[in-house]
Amino acid sequence: MNGAELSPWIALPAAALLVLGGLLGLLGALGLLRLSDFYARIHAPTLANTLGAGCVLIASILVSSAIAERPVVHEVLITLCVILSSPVTAMLLMRAAVYRDR
Repeated sequence: MNGAELSPWIALPAAALLVLGGLLGLLGALGLLRLSDFYARIHAPTLANTLGAGCVLIASILVSSAIAERPVVHEVLITLCVILSSPVTAMLLMRAAVYRDR
């Protein structure tokens, strides 16, 4: 099975997840540009980009599993790393900013 033979039951949800992931990434970037101070700016990329990356990875899991005709779950490790590292990084940046502001 190649990309041309992908079932619409897999292709449509994957396409929707990719579009949603792209929109969430764009929303995170716009929030980073538009918000006024550091504490407000840190939330937009952390939340929106984490969700956007999660949508892209779920779409990749769907398509890879359909092409391989078996469950492909090694991308779950990538998802866990992204979901865990982004909020932790934001928390450490906020703590450093609070410490610096004192």
